[in-house]
Amino acid sequence: MDVFCLNTELVQLIRDEIRARGPQPFAWFMQQALYHPQHGYYARGHATIGRHGDYFTNVSVGPLFGQLLTAQFAEIWQRLGKACPERSRRVDQFIIVDQGTHDGAFARDVLNCARQRFPEFLPALRYRIIEPFPAWQGRQSQTLGAFRDTVQWTETVTPFVGVHFSNELLDALPVNLRGKRVDLAGEEFVFVEYADEPETKLNQAALDWIDNVAANLQRGGVIAIDYGFTRSLFRESLQVRAQHRHLTSPFEQIGHADITMHVNWTDIAERAEAKGLHIAGFTDQHHFLTGIISQFPEIADTAKAKRELQTLLHPEMLGRAFQVLALSKDVDADQLCGFKFARDPRIALEL
Repeated sequence: MDVFCLNTELVQLIRDEIRARGPQPFAWFMQQALYHPQHGYYARGHATIGRHGDYFTNVSVGPLFGQLLTAQFAEIWQRLGKACPERSRRVDQFIIVDQGTHDGAFARDVLNCARQRFPEFLPALRYRIIEPFPAWQGRQSQTLGAFRDTVQWTETVTPFVGVHFSNELLDALPVNLRGKRVDLAGEEFVFVEYADEPETKLNQAALDWIDNVAANLQRGGVIAIDYGFTRSLFRESLQVRAQHRHLTSPFEQIGHADITMHVNWTDIAERAEAKGLHIAGFTDQHHFLTGIISQFPEIADTAKAKRELQTLLHPEMLGRAFQVLALSKDVDADQLCGFKFARDPRIALEL
């Protein structure tokens, strides 16, 4: 396997752990491959997006995605103000918590749009990036040099009033695989059958994530964009990608390849409700962005924006591949513009 696994220090670390402790849960393996603090795929700062990177995402299309989300963030800010008449219908500090920021392009697009199109929103806006890895903090700092007074970095989610945003974060959180663990056959990594503990959750990391966000959100919302299914359609399906190629095994190019799993949206929504969050909306990206444009058509009124919009909305491109979940706490976030054309979220989520 070493022919494929160029990150030999990480490979040896994983081998040593398995030899010392026996077969390990896949979630542990995935945590090392992606997030090991020195050698993981994300930690090393080599993960790249776009046409010349490992995968293509919404932010790769251009600034329109961030501009449309800015309009949705501004609406949530306005709703928070309306819930506080004693504060003259304004919230003085609205924090966008961005987790899974990559190189900071999305944050730059949001802050540029707020400055140009939402001047009343900008003075209240603070941008908080959750980034544990120094390599990415440095890259984000360069991208966001023009907004140094507005942006701050933390390693974990801390208390906030505003909105937590993530784009393709949940699919990359470590997952267990039902009845399987990672073992060694000689020097090669293999899957072996292993009886699960009754309380084992396949997506425990995602459930822990929503617990953490719910505990720290004082007032405001959560917007999570990712690809997945509701419970009745959900299937365990790993995807391993490097340089836009789908690899056949997570044991290829360890530390140099992205590993993801579709999101079980029903599980996330149920856990959010159990932790005191309200389900404010759920739909696919096509309907979500169309709803925002219906209220803010001027954002997509240039030829360049219309080209970007085609990629973001087209059912065979990104429009149906991604879904959007909105959660809220202590604010009326029902019927946000992004969910103008959405079904009842509880029905859509099979709750």
